[in-house]
Amino acid sequence: MQAVAADRQDHGVSPWRITLSGLCACLVGIGLARFAYTPLIPALIGAGWFSASDAVYLGAANLAGYLAGALLARPVAGRVGATTALRAMMLVATAAFFACAEPISFAWYFLWRFASGLSGGALMALAAPVVLPYIPPSRHGLAGGAIFTGVGLGIAASGTLVPLLLRSGLMETWIGLGALSLLLTAVAWGGWPRTARLVREQSDRQRPAKGLPLRALYVEYGLVAAGLVPHMVFLVDFVARGLGQGIDAGGWYWVLFGVGALLGPLIAGSVADRIGFGATLRFSFVVQALFIGLLSVADDAIALAVSSLVIGAFVPGVVPLVLGRVNELLPDDAGRRQAAWGLATTAFAVGQAAAAYGFSFLFDRTGAYAPLFAIGGAAMLSALAIDLAVTGLGQRRRR
Repeated sequence: MQAVAADRQDHGVSPWRITLSGLCACLVGIGLARFAYTPLIPALIGAGWFSASDAVYLGAANLAGYLAGALLARPVAGRVGATTALRAMMLVATAAFFACAEPISFAWYFLWRFASGLSGGALMALAAPVVLPYIPPSRHGLAGGAIFTGVGLGIAASGTLVPLLLRSGLMETWIGLGALSLLLTAVAWGGWPRTARLVREQSDRQRPAKGLPLRALYVEYGLVAAGLVPHMVFLVDFVARGLGQGIDAGGWYWVLFGVGALLGPLIAGSVADRIGFGATLRFSFVVQALFIGLLSVADDAIALAVSSLVIGAFVPGVVPLVLGRVNELLPDDAGRRQAAWGLATTAFAVGQAAAAYGFSFLFDRTGAYAPLFAIGGAAMLSALAIDLAVTGLGQRRRR
């Protein structure tokens, strides 16, 4: 703590300035680099840049890159320093927007969509662990919620900006997103603390804790990631092309998705403070299963709006729930908590990438959207079943 305080004093950077940098990192790496692509899918197909199956596979490339970024984040930060890694990843995400302004080839696009995912995975893995040690413990919940709110801000921004930018053309849309990402990178640039030594020392000496509840949590988090993929990748295309309502209508539901994402972390954290993270997480599995599966049987405006809003809330909202659950399982060991959170992030990335390619393959073969949402809901029910089984086993052992 003395080293952290001294470093903060050296830089004169306030806790909230550092928090703003963390928010910008999540906004660029996840909110824009991942989620701005979803409302662009119908436009890419309509303009003839890519076929429907190619456009979906390119969306999956970002999620595969996220897995690589989650795995490489800490080793890279240990070598070059966390601040350098964070700045570099924000620049990579920005470069990817500009690179996608021209449809040179499928391979070119795949490379840059993968790179944008890699930057997002690294930023998600590093931003909060770098920021929170510089925040007073009494403000950790608020600061963590603010950091992950960047995801919702990016979704809401993409839902409003992309339809407006598309009126000027696809190339101009990508350039506009790149300009916004560059601006946010500049805002965050001077707000990062010098944490390279801290991250390297922790990663060298810490080992993740083991145990059935933690292992089950990793599996559950991976299933949650899989269950969220239909909304994260297919929602706008489902509305725009599947239902024939057009890009503007799809963008409107994506804005609702973003509004939910803005509210999700704060609501989830508030509920967890009252009833505990484990109970809140189990409740979230039930709610997500219902509102993901809803779109497999209903496509009216009310169903679309409610499902978009609720599932949008859980995309970032489940993150502080799992982080809090890790803290509940490891209350007295900060080092192992950080290592366990790294494994949880990797599990989420694995589930997300595997589901993205699986759903893309299924959609390529069938062209149907309903099975995607049905499988997504089933993944959430599977996570609930695992959690209930492990909880029940733990209670019997204690008796």
